[in-house]
Amino acid sequence: MQDVMEQLLTISVGMEIIYSFVIILCSLMVYYGTKELYELTNHKGIKYFRLSFLFFAIAYFFRSFIKFLVYFFGVNAVREIPQFIAPLTLFVFIYASSMAVFYLFYSMVYRKWENKSYLFHIFAVIIAIIILLSDDASWLYLGINFILFLLLAVGICIMHRNKKENKKNRFFIVYILLFAFWLLNVVDILIPTIIGTYQLTVYLISLGIFMLILFKVLKRAG
Repeated sequence: MQDVMEQLLTISVGMEIIYSFVIILCSLMVYYGTKELYELTNHKGIKYFRLSFLFFAIAYFFRSFIKFLVYFFGVNAVREIPQFIAPLTLFVFIYASSMAVFYLFYSMVYRKWENKSYLFHIFAVIIAIIILLSDDASWLYLGINFILFLLLAVGICIMHRNKKENKKNRFFIVYILLFAFWLLNVVDILIPTIIGTYQLTVYLISLGIFMLILFKVLKRAG
C-alpha cells in the first residue's frame, strides 16, 4: 500500500512540475511578447497586464519548487534543507500569486487609482504573512482567493459596462479566460493530491485555457 501511495505521489509531483513549467513558459512568452506593443504605445494598462504575467511565472516557479526537490532528490532532500526554505517559498508564492491578480485588476482600473500600485504590494505582503501565521492556512487561502475573484469580477464588469473603453481594450477576452483559469486553480487546491485522474483533468483544462490566452495575446500584440 505504501508503494502505491509513493507511486501516486511521484505521478502527481511529475504532473505538477510539467504543468508549472508550461504555465511559466507561456507567462514569460506573454510578458516578452507584449514588450514591443507597450514600448510603442506606452499604455499603462498594457504595462500592468504584462506585469501580471511576470508574477504568474514567479508564483508557479515557487509553487513547484518544493515538489521539484521531492521528485528529483526524494523526500529526504526536503527534510535536509534549512527549515526556513519551505515557509519562505510559500510566502513568495502567495505574494506573487496575489500580485498577479492585483496587477490584472489594476490594468483594468488604473485610471481611477493612478500611481497607487504600491498599495497592492503592501496588501500582497500582508496576505502572505496572515496565511503563514494562520492555523488553518488552506481555508484562509481559499477565502482570500474568493475575495480576489470578486475583485477581478468587479474589474471585468467595469470594463464591460464602459463600452468605449471595451472597444479599445485588445485583451478583454483574455481577462475572462484568466478568470476561468484562476477559478480552476482553486478547484485544484480542493482536490486531494491522490485523486490523480481529476487533478489531471483540471491541469489539462487549465493548460488549454492558458495556451488559448497565449495565442490570443500574441495574435493581438503582433
